[in-house]
Amino acid sequence: MKTISARERLEAALSRIDDPKGEGARACLTVYREQAKAAAEAADARAKAGISLGPLDGTIVSIKDLFDVAGEVTRAGSKALAEVAKPAATDAPVVRRLRAGGAIIVAKTNMTEFAYSGIGANPHFGTPGNPADRKRVPGGSSSGAAVAAADGMCEISIGTDTGGSCRIPGALCGIVGYKPSRQRIPTDGAFPLSYSIDSIGPIARSVEACAKADAVMANEPYVALESMPLAGLRIGIAQGAPLENHDETVGKRFPNTVERLKRAGARLSDENLSLLADMTQVNSKGGVQPAEAFTVHRELLSRSADKIDPNVRARLERARNISAADYIDMVRDRARLIGLMDARLADLDVLAWPTTPIVAPTMQEVAAADDFSRKNAMLLRNTVIANFFDLCAISIPMPREGGLPTGLMLVARNGHDQRLFRIAAAVERLLAA
Repeated sequence: MKTISARERLEAALSRIDDPKGEGARACLTVYREQAKAAAEAADARAKAGISLGPLDGTIVSIKDLFDVAGEVTRAGSKALAEVAKPAATDAPVVRRLRAGGAIIVAKTNMTEFAYSGIGANPHFGTPGNPADRKRVPGGSSSGAAVAAADGMCEISIGTDTGGSCRIPGALCGIVGYKPSRQRIPTDGAFPLSYSIDSIGPIARSVEACAKADAVMANEPYVALESMPLAGLRIGIAQGAPLENHDETVGKRFPNTVERLKRAGARLSDENLSLLADMTQVNSKGGVQPAEAFTVHRELLSRSADKIDPNVRARLERARNISAADYIDMVRDRARLIGLMDARLADLDVLAWPTTPIVAPTMQEVAAADDFSRKNAMLLRNTVIANFFDLCAISIPMPREGGLPTGLMLVARNGHDQRLFRIAAAVERLLAA
Protein backbone atom coordinates (compact mmCIF):
# COMPACT_ATOMS: atom_id res chain seq x y z
CA MET A 1 0.00 0.00 0.00
CA LYS A 2 1.35 3.40 -1.01
CA THR A 3 2.12 5.72 1.89
CA ILE A 4 0.53 9.13 1.49
CA SER A 5 3.18 11.80 2.00
CA ALA A 6 2.90 14.64 4.46
CA ARG A 7 2.88 17.10 1.55
CA GLU A 8 -0.07 15.30 -0.07
CA ARG A 9 -2.01 15.20 3.20
CA LEU A 10 -1.24 18.88 3.80
CA GLU A 11 -2.50 19.82 0.33
CA ALA A 12 -5.72 17.93 1.06
CA ALA A 13 -6.10 19.79 4.37
CA LEU A 14 -5.46 23.16 2.71
CA SER A 15 -8.01 22.41 0.01
CA ARG A 16 -10.58 21.77 2.76
CA ILE A 17 -9.67 25.07 4.42
CA ASP A 18 -9.91 26.92 1.09
CA ASP A 19 -13.18 25.31 -0.05
CA PRO A 20 -15.62 28.24 -0.42
CA LYS A 21 -18.51 25.88 0.34
CA GLY A 22 -16.89 24.72 3.58
CA GLU A 23 -16.22 26.23 7.00
CA GLY A 24 -12.54 27.04 6.54
CA ALA A 25 -12.95 30.81 6.67
CA ARG A 26 -14.78 30.57 10.00
CA ALA A 27 -12.85 27.63 11.49
CA CYS A 28 -9.31 28.80 10.71
CA LEU A 29 -8.44 32.40 11.58
CA THR A 30 -4.76 32.21 10.53
CA VAL A 31 -3.43 29.77 7.94
CA TYR A 32 0.31 29.02 7.99
CA ARG A 33 0.42 28.01 4.35
CA GLU A 34 4.09 28.43 3.42
CA GLN A 35 5.46 27.45 6.83
CA ALA A 36 3.36 24.29 6.76
CA LYS A 37 4.54 23.35 3.27
CA ALA A 38 8.16 23.72 4.38
CA ALA A 39 7.48 21.60 7.47
CA ALA A 40 5.76 18.93 5.36
CA GLU A 41 8.70 18.72 2.96
CA ALA A 42 11.08 18.36 5.91
CA ALA A 43 8.88 15.60 7.39
CA ASP A 44 8.84 13.74 4.07
CA ALA A 45 12.63 14.02 3.82
CA ARG A 46 13.00 12.56 7.31
CA ALA A 47 10.61 9.74 6.49
CA LYS A 48 12.58 8.92 3.33
CA ALA A 49 15.78 8.82 5.40
CA GLY A 50 14.16 6.59 8.04
CA ILE A 51 14.26 9.29 10.70
CA SER A 52 11.35 10.05 13.03
CA LEU A 53 10.95 12.82 15.57
CA GLY A 54 8.13 11.00 17.36
CA PRO A 55 4.50 9.94 17.04
CA LEU A 56 3.36 13.27 15.52
CA ASP A 57 6.12 13.58 12.92
CA GLY A 58 4.43 14.64 9.67
CA THR A 59 0.99 15.00 11.29
CA ILE A 60 -1.17 17.97 10.24
CA VAL A 61 -2.08 19.89 13.41
CA SER A 62 -4.06 23.05 14.18
CA ILE A 63 -3.78 25.13 17.35
CA LYS A 64 -6.42 27.17 19.13
CA ASP A 65 -6.30 30.95 18.71
CA LEU A 66 -5.15 31.48 22.30
CA PHE A 67 -1.68 29.92 21.94
CA ASP A 68 1.30 32.24 21.63
CA VAL A 69 3.18 32.11 18.34
CA ALA A 70 6.33 34.23 18.21
CA GLY A 71 5.79 37.55 16.44
CA GLU A 72 1.99 37.31 16.45
CA VAL A 73 -0.66 38.96 18.58
CA THR A 74 -2.59 36.34 20.57
CA ARG A 75 -6.25 37.20 19.94
CA ALA A 76 -8.05 34.54 22.00
CA GLY A 77 -11.00 35.00 19.65
CA SER A 78 -11.27 38.69 20.56
CA LYS A 79 -10.89 41.75 18.36
CA ALA A 80 -10.80 43.94 21.48
CA LEU A 81 -7.84 42.01 22.87
CA ALA A 82 -6.10 41.99 19.48
CA GLU A 83 -6.17 45.80 19.46
CA VAL A 84 -4.19 46.13 22.70
CA ALA A 85 -2.07 42.97 22.96
CA LYS A 86 1.59 42.99 22.01
CA PRO A 87 3.03 40.32 19.72
CA ALA A 88 4.23 37.22 21.54
CA ALA A 89 7.99 37.11 22.11
CA THR A 90 8.20 33.31 21.90
CA ASP A 91 6.10 30.29 21.04
CA ALA A 92 4.10 28.74 23.86
CA PRO A 93 5.84 25.65 25.31
CA VAL A 94 3.13 23.42 23.82
CA VAL A 95 3.73 24.92 20.37
CA ARG A 96 7.48 24.42 20.74
CA ARG A 97 6.96 20.79 21.70
CA LEU A 98 4.67 20.20 18.73
CA ARG A 99 7.21 21.70 16.33
CA ALA A 100 10.06 19.73 17.91
CA GLY A 101 8.02 16.56 17.46
CA GLY A 102 7.65 17.18 13.74
CA ALA A 103 4.03 18.30 13.78
CA ILE A 104 2.99 20.44 10.82
CA ILE A 105 1.04 23.40 12.21
CA VAL A 106 -1.41 24.42 9.51
CA ALA A 107 -3.66 26.97 11.21
CA LYS A 108 -4.88 28.79 14.29
CA THR A 109 -8.51 27.91 14.92
CA ASN A 110 -11.51 30.00 15.93
CA MET A 111 -12.90 29.90 19.45
CA THR A 112 -15.40 31.46 21.79
CA GLU A 113 -14.04 34.84 22.84
CA PHE A 114 -11.69 34.34 25.82
CA ALA A 115 -12.71 30.61 25.83
CA TYR A 116 -15.72 31.51 27.96
CA SER A 117 -18.67 29.47 26.65
CA GLY A 118 -19.61 25.90 25.77
CA ILE A 119 -21.70 27.02 22.77
CA GLY A 120 -18.81 27.91 20.46
CA ALA A 121 -20.32 31.09 19.04
CA ASN A 122 -18.12 34.01 18.00
CA PRO A 123 -19.79 37.21 16.74
CA HIS A 124 -16.47 38.77 15.71
CA PHE A 125 -15.05 36.11 13.38
CA GLY A 126 -18.18 34.07 12.66
CA THR A 127 -19.37 30.79 14.17
CA PRO A 128 -18.23 27.62 12.36
CA GLY A 129 -21.15 25.39 11.44
CA ASN A 130 -21.36 21.95 13.02
CA PRO A 131 -20.18 19.25 10.55
CA ALA A 132 -23.30 17.19 11.26
CA ASP A 133 -25.66 20.10 10.54
CA ARG A 134 -24.32 23.51 9.53
CA LYS A 135 -27.30 25.24 11.12
CA ARG A 136 -26.17 24.00 14.53
CA VAL A 137 -23.44 25.27 16.84
CA PRO A 138 -20.15 23.34 17.04
CA GLY A 139 -19.73 23.50 20.81
CA GLY A 140 -17.03 25.44 22.55
CA SER A 141 -14.94 26.96 23.45
CA SER A 142 -12.61 25.09 21.05
CA SER A 143 -15.15 25.47 18.24
CA GLY A 144 -12.90 25.86 15.22
CA ALA A 145 -10.63 23.12 16.56
CA ALA A 146 -13.40 20.51 16.47
CA VAL A 147 -14.77 21.62 13.11
CA ALA A 148 -11.27 21.62 11.59
CA ALA A 149 -10.54 18.10 12.85
CA ALA A 150 -13.95 16.71 11.88
CA ASP A 151 -13.90 18.33 8.43
CA GLY A 152 -10.36 17.20 7.54
CA MET A 153 -8.71 20.63 7.71
CA CYS A 154 -6.16 18.98 9.99
CA GLU A 155 -5.59 15.56 11.55
CA ILE A 156 -5.39 16.73 15.17
CA SER A 157 -6.50 19.98 16.78
CA ILE A 158 -5.05 21.36 19.99
CA GLY A 159 -7.54 23.10 22.28
CA THR A 160 -7.95 24.01 25.91
CA ASP A 161 -10.39 22.69 28.49
CA THR A 162 -11.41 24.71 31.57
CA GLY A 163 -15.01 23.57 31.80
CA GLY A 164 -15.33 21.14 28.91
CA SER A 165 -13.90 23.08 25.96
CA CYS A 166 -12.28 20.06 24.27
CA ARG A 167 -14.92 17.49 25.23
CA ILE A 168 -18.07 19.50 24.42
CA PRO A 169 -17.16 20.35 20.80
CA GLY A 170 -15.73 16.85 20.40
CA ALA A 171 -19.06 15.35 21.46
CA LEU A 172 -21.24 17.72 19.44
CA CYS A 173 -19.13 17.28 16.29
CA GLY A 174 -18.88 13.48 16.56
CA ILE A 175 -15.18 13.08 17.35
CA VAL A 176 -12.92 12.57 20.40
CA GLY A 177 -12.00 15.29 22.89
CA TYR A 178 -9.55 14.91 25.78
CA LYS A 179 -8.98 16.78 29.07
CA PRO A 180 -5.71 15.71 30.70
CA SER A 181 -4.59 15.80 34.30
CA ARG A 182 -3.86 19.50 34.11
CA GLN A 183 -0.41 19.52 35.72
CA ARG A 184 1.04 17.29 32.98
CA ILE A 185 0.99 19.92 30.22
CA PRO A 186 2.31 23.48 30.74
CA THR A 187 -0.26 26.24 30.19
CA ASP A 188 2.36 29.00 29.86
CA GLY A 189 1.81 30.91 26.64
CA ALA A 190 -1.87 29.96 26.49
CA PHE A 191 -4.04 33.02 27.14
CA PRO A 192 -5.67 32.23 30.50
CA LEU A 193 -9.28 31.88 31.48
CA SER A 194 -8.69 30.38 34.93
CA TYR A 195 -5.13 30.09 36.21
CA SER A 196 -5.85 27.17 38.53
CA ILE A 197 -8.19 25.17 36.27
CA ASP A 198 -7.09 25.65 32.62
CA SER A 199 -5.78 22.54 30.86
CA ILE A 200 -4.60 21.82 27.31
CA GLY A 201 -5.90 18.87 25.35
CA PRO A 202 -6.32 17.42 21.84
CA ILE A 203 -9.38 16.90 19.66
CA ALA A 204 -9.18 14.29 16.90
CA ARG A 205 -11.03 11.53 15.11
CA SER A 206 -9.60 8.74 17.26
CA VAL A 207 -8.45 8.01 20.78
CA GLU A 208 -5.06 6.98 19.43
CA ALA A 209 -4.48 10.34 17.75
CA CYS A 210 -5.38 12.14 20.99
CA ALA A 211 -3.02 9.91 22.96
CA LYS A 212 -0.13 10.70 20.60
CA ALA A 213 -0.71 14.44 20.82
CA ASP A 214 -1.08 14.25 24.59
CA ALA A 215 2.27 12.46 24.94
CA VAL A 216 4.11 15.03 22.82
CA MET A 217 2.58 17.99 24.65
CA ALA A 218 3.34 16.43 28.03
CA ASN A 219 6.90 15.64 26.89
CA GLU A 220 6.35 11.98 27.74
CA PRO A 221 7.26 8.87 25.73
CA TYR A 222 4.37 7.65 23.62
CA VAL A 223 3.42 4.07 24.41
CA ALA A 224 1.24 2.32 21.83
CA LEU A 225 -2.23 1.70 23.23
CA GLU A 226 -2.34 -1.95 24.24
CA SER A 227 -5.61 -3.79 23.99
CA MET A 228 -7.42 -3.73 27.32
CA PRO A 229 -10.18 -6.26 27.95
CA LEU A 230 -13.46 -4.70 28.97
CA ALA A 231 -14.46 -7.82 30.88
CA GLY A 232 -14.10 -7.10 34.60
CA LEU A 233 -13.49 -3.37 34.11
CA ARG A 234 -15.04 -1.41 36.99
CA ILE A 235 -17.21 1.32 35.48
CA GLY A 236 -19.25 3.52 37.77
CA ILE A 237 -22.37 5.08 36.25
CA ALA A 238 -22.70 8.46 37.94
CA GLN A 239 -26.22 8.97 39.24
CA GLY A 240 -28.07 12.20 39.96
CA ALA A 241 -27.40 15.44 38.11
CA PRO A 242 -25.29 13.99 35.23
CA LEU A 243 -28.23 11.80 34.20
CA GLU A 244 -31.00 14.39 34.55
CA ASN A 245 -32.91 16.27 31.83
CA HIS A 246 -31.47 14.45 28.82
CA ASP A 247 -32.99 15.21 25.47
CA GLU A 248 -34.55 12.34 23.53
CA THR A 249 -31.38 11.48 21.59
CA VAL A 250 -29.02 11.32 24.58
CA GLY A 251 -31.73 9.67 26.69
CA LYS A 252 -31.87 6.79 24.24
CA ARG A 253 -28.21 6.41 23.31
CA PHE A 254 -26.63 6.48 26.75
CA PRO A 255 -28.62 3.50 28.13
CA ASN A 256 -27.92 1.61 24.90
CA THR A 257 -24.20 2.31 25.28
CA VAL A 258 -24.24 1.21 28.92
CA GLU A 259 -25.95 -2.02 27.85
CA ARG A 260 -23.21 -2.69 25.31
CA LEU A 261 -20.58 -2.21 28.02
CA LYS A 262 -22.48 -4.63 30.23
CA ARG A 263 -22.66 -7.26 27.47
CA ALA A 264 -18.90 -6.85 26.97
CA GLY A 265 -18.40 -7.98 30.58
CA ALA A 266 -17.73 -4.67 32.29
CA ARG A 267 -18.65 -4.56 35.98
CA LEU A 268 -21.12 -1.71 36.16
CA SER A 269 -22.23 -0.01 39.33
CA ASP A 270 -24.56 2.90 40.05
CA GLU A 271 -22.55 5.54 41.89
CA ASN A 272 -24.28 8.20 43.97
CA LEU A 273 -21.71 10.96 44.30
CA SER A 274 -22.62 13.14 47.25
CA LEU A 275 -19.54 15.25 46.49
CA LEU A 276 -21.41 16.76 43.53
CA ALA A 277 -23.70 18.53 45.99
CA ASP A 278 -20.61 19.80 47.80
CA MET A 279 -19.30 21.17 44.50
CA THR A 280 -22.59 22.99 43.95
CA GLN A 281 -22.37 24.46 47.43
CA VAL A 282 -18.85 25.79 46.81
CA ASN A 283 -19.87 27.27 43.46
CA SER A 284 -22.87 28.97 45.04
CA LYS A 285 -20.42 31.67 46.19
CA GLY A 286 -19.62 32.47 42.57
CA GLY A 287 -17.06 29.83 41.63
CA VAL A 288 -13.27 29.75 41.45
CA GLN A 289 -13.14 29.86 37.66
CA PRO A 290 -15.44 32.91 37.21
CA ALA A 291 -13.50 34.84 39.86
CA GLU A 292 -10.21 34.12 38.12
CA ALA A 293 -11.68 34.94 34.69
CA PHE A 294 -12.84 38.35 35.90
CA THR A 295 -9.37 39.04 37.28
CA VAL A 296 -7.84 38.32 33.88
CA HIS A 297 -10.25 40.57 31.99
CA ARG A 298 -11.25 43.35 34.37
CA GLU A 299 -8.91 45.94 32.83
CA LEU A 300 -10.12 45.20 29.29
CA LEU A 301 -13.72 45.32 30.55
CA SER A 302 -13.15 48.79 31.93
CA ARG A 303 -11.79 50.04 28.59
CA SER A 304 -13.54 48.08 25.86
CA ALA A 305 -16.63 46.38 27.30
CA ASP A 306 -18.73 47.35 24.28
CA LYS A 307 -16.36 45.44 21.98
CA ILE A 308 -16.71 42.13 23.84
CA ASP A 309 -19.28 39.46 22.93
CA PRO A 310 -22.31 40.39 25.11
CA ASN A 311 -22.81 36.77 26.20
CA VAL A 312 -19.19 36.53 27.33
CA ARG A 313 -19.27 39.98 28.92
CA ALA A 314 -22.35 39.06 30.96
CA ARG A 315 -20.61 35.97 32.37
CA LEU A 316 -17.53 38.00 33.28
CA GLU A 317 -19.53 40.74 34.95
CA ARG A 318 -21.38 38.27 37.17
CA ALA A 319 -18.09 37.60 38.97
CA ARG A 320 -17.31 41.26 39.63
CA ASN A 321 -18.59 41.23 43.22
CA ILE A 322 -17.06 37.96 44.42
CA SER A 323 -15.13 38.91 47.56
CA ALA A 324 -11.54 37.95 48.27
CA ALA A 325 -12.72 36.07 51.38
CA ASP A 326 -15.22 34.02 49.36
CA TYR A 327 -12.60 33.29 46.70
CA ILE A 328 -10.13 32.04 49.31
CA ASP A 329 -12.84 29.90 50.91
CA MET A 330 -13.73 28.39 47.53
CA VAL A 331 -10.10 27.60 46.70
CA ARG A 332 -9.58 25.88 50.05
CA ASP A 333 -12.87 23.99 49.89
CA ARG A 334 -12.18 22.87 46.33
CA ALA A 335 -8.75 21.52 47.35
CA ARG A 336 -10.38 19.51 50.13
CA LEU A 337 -13.04 18.12 47.79
CA ILE A 338 -10.43 17.17 45.19
CA GLY A 339 -8.79 14.91 47.77
CA LEU A 340 -12.12 13.40 48.79
CA MET A 341 -13.11 12.67 45.19
CA ASP A 342 -9.75 11.02 44.50
CA ALA A 343 -10.32 8.70 47.45
CA ARG A 344 -13.94 8.10 46.35
CA LEU A 345 -12.76 6.81 42.95
CA ALA A 346 -10.06 4.49 44.28
CA ASP A 347 -12.17 1.35 43.75
CA LEU A 348 -13.28 2.25 40.21
CA ASP A 349 -11.44 2.22 36.90
CA VAL A 350 -13.59 4.99 35.41
CA LEU A 351 -16.81 6.89 35.91
CA ALA A 352 -19.15 7.22 32.95
CA TRP A 353 -21.95 9.60 31.99
CA PRO A 354 -23.03 11.49 28.85
CA THR A 355 -20.62 14.24 27.82
CA THR A 356 -23.54 16.62 27.26
CA PRO A 357 -27.20 16.06 28.14
CA ILE A 358 -28.33 17.52 24.80
CA VAL A 359 -27.31 17.46 21.15
CA ALA A 360 -25.97 20.61 19.48
CA PRO A 361 -28.56 23.40 19.55
CA THR A 362 -29.34 25.26 16.36
CA MET A 363 -27.85 28.72 16.06
CA GLN A 364 -31.38 30.10 16.13
CA GLU A 365 -32.03 28.34 19.45
CA VAL A 366 -29.21 30.33 21.11
CA ALA A 367 -29.83 33.67 19.39
CA ALA A 368 -31.56 35.25 22.39
CA ALA A 369 -29.42 35.96 25.47
CA ASP A 370 -31.62 34.01 27.90
CA ASP A 371 -31.73 30.98 25.60
CA PHE A 372 -27.97 31.19 25.10
CA SER A 373 -27.38 31.22 28.85
CA ARG A 374 -29.68 28.26 29.46
CA LYS A 375 -28.24 26.08 26.68
CA ASN A 376 -24.70 27.03 27.68
CA ALA A 377 -25.34 25.91 31.25
CA MET A 378 -26.72 22.59 29.98
CA LEU A 379 -23.72 21.94 27.74
CA LEU A 380 -21.25 22.68 30.55
CA ARG A 381 -23.12 20.86 33.31
CA ASN A 382 -21.59 17.40 32.94
CA THR A 383 -18.11 18.29 31.74
CA VAL A 384 -17.26 20.89 34.40
CA ILE A 385 -17.31 18.18 37.08
CA ALA A 386 -13.98 16.79 35.86
CA ASN A 387 -12.42 20.26 35.91
CA PHE A 388 -13.64 21.12 39.40
CA PHE A 389 -12.34 17.85 40.85
CA ASP A 390 -9.06 17.96 38.88
CA LEU A 391 -9.66 14.65 37.08
CA CYS A 392 -8.77 13.47 33.58
CA ALA A 393 -11.61 12.81 31.15
CA ILE A 394 -12.34 11.86 27.55
CA SER A 395 -15.37 12.10 25.29
CA ILE A 396 -15.93 9.29 22.77
CA PRO A 397 -18.69 9.34 20.15
CA MET A 398 -21.68 7.16 20.96
CA PRO A 399 -23.12 5.28 17.94
CA ARG A 400 -25.04 7.85 15.91
CA GLU A 401 -27.56 5.64 14.12
CA GLY A 402 -27.91 8.31 11.45
CA GLY A 403 -28.72 11.10 13.92
CA LEU A 404 -26.83 13.96 15.49
CA PRO A 405 -23.57 13.24 17.36
CA THR A 406 -23.47 12.58 21.11
CA GLY A 407 -20.60 11.74 23.44
CA LEU A 408 -19.85 9.22 26.16
CA MET A 409 -17.57 10.66 28.82
CA LEU A 410 -15.15 8.48 30.75
CA VAL A 411 -13.53 10.04 33.82
CA ALA A 412 -10.52 8.82 35.80
CA ARG A 413 -8.40 9.92 38.74
CA ASN A 414 -5.77 12.60 38.30
CA GLY A 415 -2.55 11.11 36.93
CA HIS A 416 -4.25 8.04 35.45
CA ASP A 417 -4.17 9.41 31.90
CA GLN A 418 -2.40 6.49 30.25
CA ARG A 419 -4.79 3.97 31.76
CA LEU A 420 -7.73 6.13 30.71
CA PHE A 421 -6.47 6.20 27.12
CA ARG A 422 -6.23 2.39 27.09
CA ILE A 423 -9.75 2.03 28.47
CA ALA A 424 -11.09 4.63 26.03
CA ALA A 425 -9.49 2.82 23.09
CA ALA A 426 -11.18 -0.42 24.12
CA VAL A 427 -14.55 1.31 24.49
CA GLU A 428 -14.04 3.06 21.14
CA ARG A 429 -13.51 -0.31 19.44
CA LEU A 430 -16.59 -1.74 21.13
CA LEU A 431 -18.83 1.13 20.07
CA ALA A 432 -17.48 1.13 16.49
CA ALA A 433 -18.04 -2.62 16.06
